[in-house]
Amino acid sequence: MDMSQYLNIFVEESRENLQDLNTSLLELEKDPGNISILNEIFRVAHTLKGMAGTMGYTHMSNLTHKMEDVLDGLRNERIQATANVIDVLFKCLDALENYVENVSLTGSEGDEEYSEIVDYLSGILNHDIPEKTVQDNNTASGKKDNLRLELNEYDRNVIENALGQSLNVFEIYVELDQKCLLKAARVFIIFQILEKNSDIIKSVPPVNDIEDEKFDYYFTVAVITKKDREFFVKELNSVSEVRKVEITEITRTHLGDNKQAPAVDNAKRTEIKEDKHGAKDAAQKTSDKKVTAKTVRVDIERLDVLMNLVSELIIIKTRLDGIISAGERDREISQTLESLERVTTSLHDAVMKARMVPVETVFSRFPRMVRDIAKELNKDIVLHMSGEETELDRTVIDEIGEPLIHIIRNSADHGIEKPEDRIKKGKERTGNIWLRAYQDGNNVIIEVDDDGAGIDIEKVRRKILEKGLESEEIVNGLTDDEVIQYLFLPNFSTSDKITDISGRGVGLDVVKTKIEALGGSVDVISKRGLGSKIIIRLPLTLAIIQALLVLVGNEKFAIPLNSIREIYNLNPQDIKYVRNQEVTVLRDTVIPIIRLHNVLDTEVTEDDSSKKYLTCVVVKKGEKLTGLIVDSLINQQEIVIKSLGRLLSGIRFIAGATILGDGNVALILDVNSLV
Repeated sequence: MDMSQYLNIFVEESRENLQDLNTSLLELEKDPGNISILNEIFRVAHTLKGMAGTMGYTHMSNLTHKMEDVLDGLRNERIQATANVIDVLFKCLDALENYVENVSLTGSEGDEEYSEIVDYLSGILNHDIPEKTVQDNNTASGKKDNLRLELNEYDRNVIENALGQSLNVFEIYVELDQKCLLKAARVFIIFQILEKNSDIIKSVPPVNDIEDEKFDYYFTVAVITKKDREFFVKELNSVSEVRKVEITEITRTHLGDNKQAPAVDNAKRTEIKEDKHGAKDAAQKTSDKKVTAKTVRVDIERLDVLMNLVSELIIIKTRLDGIISAGERDREISQTLESLERVTTSLHDAVMKARMVPVETVFSRFPRMVRDIAKELNKDIVLHMSGEETELDRTVIDEIGEPLIHIIRNSADHGIEKPEDRIKKGKERTGNIWLRAYQDGNNVIIEVDDDGAGIDIEKVRRKILEKGLESEEIVNGLTDDEVIQYLFLPNFSTSDKITDISGRGVGLDVVKTKIEALGGSVDVISKRGLGSKIIIRLPLTLAIIQALLVLVGNEKFAIPLNSIREIYNLNPQDIKYVRNQEVTVLRDTVIPIIRLHNVLDTEVTEDDSSKKYLTCVVVKKGEKLTGLIVDSLINQQEIVIKSLGRLLSGIRFIAGATILGDGNVALILDVNSLV
């Protein structure tokens, strides 16, 4: 059977499962005794093992099988979830990610068997506490203190009534052998025994899921019965391929305080209370139900094709609107054009929404990264994330991961101090990094904030002098904000030594280059001793934008509307010179002036000095304002950004081009490079 046709599905689903595994391991590290998290990790490992085995990837299958053995020991308390054990599980995660990456690139998992990790796992298993028998677990110890099931108010009432009638109430945990091939047959026999001798009041997972084999070889039920514990121990152990049975007597003590998490992840399975006939409990009707998302995976290239077609449709609509002048239109043509505009706008919005992806897909990788960096640097660091549901265009999402990695690594290495240094400064031992995302108009703002030492401005000044970038006179005259901008230069670093994390001077240079290539901007706010904040502004989309068309000489140019602060008439007499730079004062703020016909080398149709007023378009880059002098304004228009291609990719001040309604091409100004 040719399995190559399933490669893409395998890679995508494996990556999703590995991300779930990463998240669950981070949670387990914080709460090692949480059975719910352990069950979720076991489920993911089991799923990966089955997928790898089906595809014929034996190394990956063997590694996940060893993982299952260790995880099973953790679930059954034969192994303690120590820091070393969790570190080994993280090593397994890294190995599995490498396998999946190899499959993605070559179609093969590779020859690496990660024998060292397998040896670690075997070592953990060899130091197991011997597995207890069913009778040891249940008869010798009397009863267990905790329940696997989570009891709601309805369950407590039913159990209370049963106990009042001197009936026994048991929580029964059943685990099948993982080599069992006919789970459904074994489950049928078990439920025949249970239903014949008791009333089933609750099941996790639900009875329907268990009977349909939608469980990972184990399940838990609560029953009301006249029979005693030994009866069920004997009867259930008589069923072949039953590996373990644990029976806990539920008493009134459990009804008063039942905080144990359920045995399965209820965020992924809706819990349904059923009686012995399988009827739904009436109480369930009022509970929240998990709605299954109806989604389909679509290759991003197909969405790109669809976006290009929509872009062409918008261009044709604009051209059609220009061809039919207002004086020649009759009512029917006007209505048709208006309908066409509504349809194209709706189609554009629909395609844009299909391309939007939550930033969570990028943010989810950072908790693990911060954990590893903190361990390497012997620091206590906590990452706080918010706004993960904020959406960005897929093309932007694919590019922002690397810049954010550099920023967060800088915050962890340069920003957050050592625990002992923080205590001396009167700070908490644990450092904090905040990663936030939120939408602001047509932009998405991403902030990386820390409560570390902040930027040492004087140290940066010394580095500027050491590297010979500026004279001492100029350096001493720089403001703090101007000094900070030097951190974004290539090969500029304030680290005294090169480490695996920083010191090579490529971090913030990459950040600035990447973000500005996306049409965004980067700002830094820092207070010595209190921390630093890096603010990234990104456009929602890179394909279709609102722009202001302006005339400079005989050429038309487009300025993205989200970069424009305001437009006003500037008196030429209000223009002054500071350090050979034209500036003006706008509401007590000094802003530099750029005459576009000088920068863009266009013909001057009329001398600016002869004009009574100059048209000034004030643009913004972060908090900085700059006035662009243009000859005249044309109109505001929705434009489609077209790439200039590789041959023209190095042209300064130009971000792309667009096709206008008359068929001519207008260049789109790159405000970031102009300011």
